[in-house]
Amino acid sequence: MIMGTLSAVGATFLLGSSLALAQQPAQPHPMTFFITSVGIGKGGDLGGVAGADAHCQRLATAAGAGNRTWHAYLSTQPRDGQPAINARDRIGQGPWYNFKGDMIAKGLADLHGDTIELARLGNNVTKLSALTEKGAIVPGLNDNPDPADRTWAYASTHPNSNRHEMLTGSTTDGHAYTDVNVDRTCNNWTSSAEGSGQIRGNVTGAAAEVGLSDRNGGGNGSWNSAHPTGGCSQEALTRSHGVGLFYCFAVN
Repeated sequence: MIMGTLSAVGATFLLGSSLALAQQPAQPHPMTFFITSVGIGKGGDLGGVAGADAHCQRLATAAGAGNRTWHAYLSTQPRDGQPAINARDRIGQGPWYNFKGDMIAKGLADLHGDTIELARLGNNVTKLSALTEKGAIVPGLNDNPDPADRTWAYASTHPNSNRHEMLTGSTTDGHAYTDVNVDRTCNNWTSSAEGSGQIRGNVTGAAAEVGLSDRNGGGNGSWNSAHPTGGCSQEALTRSHGVGLFYCFAVN
């Protein structure tokens, strides 16, 4: 009788433990994607892709995610005998998750809409999901508008002003621009030249292709290839509502 009671108690304990384990919420996925909360501060001069990668790594480390290898989502153009580099080839295979553990994309094909069906479904780079490494939403179009928000003096002291432009230097499918005579990467992320000031049409001079983290504006609203900037200086980036931010992805 005693042995039967103990067995029943043991079975009840094990069942209760199993139910308790089953009811525990799933742990969120670790962060493997973010937008830089701050830029480097030199316009399009990021110290090359190596400097941009290092910036991603520093911010990730400060946020407790430095155990991964981080790369900036940046393409480069053919220069000085060196071939172009595609942003999509630098960021691993995915999947990628934001600060909250929400999936951004399962892989490269989903991220870039490589098929008609995937393009229709889209990725999850949106204003509410494309968060910084601190979990903050990046202010976008029509957030806290002010006539002065296109100047660096204002944007640098008002962190809630529109700053939705992300440096990418990329086409919508994540590839580099191959025309060596048209700058789309601020001379492969080493230039802070002023540029022509033109952001539509046949842009000349120093410039960088940007995407929009809130998918709002810029003609096509693309997250990674909306339009070129009017220059590469910090002031030039701000004139079209950018402050030198970019996307960071964990490659492992």
